[in-house]
Amino acid sequence: MSDPKQKETPQEEKFAISRRSFAYIGIGVLVIVIGFLLMMGGKSEDPNVFNPEIFSFRRITLAPIVVLCGFFFIIWAIMRRPGPPADPEN
Repeated sequence: MSDPKQKETPQEEKFAISRRSFAYIGIGVLVIVIGFLLMMGGKSEDPNVFNPEIFSFRRITLAPIVVLCGFFFIIWAIMRRPGPPADPEN
């Protein structure tokens, strides 16, 4: 049994995700926003006229790839293991 008079040593609280990982998550969100910005546009001025610009390479292929890369980057940032702590003496 433990003695109630003994003090427990306080342990330093650590977040599950490091500060660097949060920065990587921010970069991933920025990449996703860029992908959605690439999808914008292509509307027709006249609603009775079809504008084939909506099917451009940028909107159909490039933008979804950029968005997926952003999501994969965020998943990698969450799942990555932080390296060993830096030694301040070296």
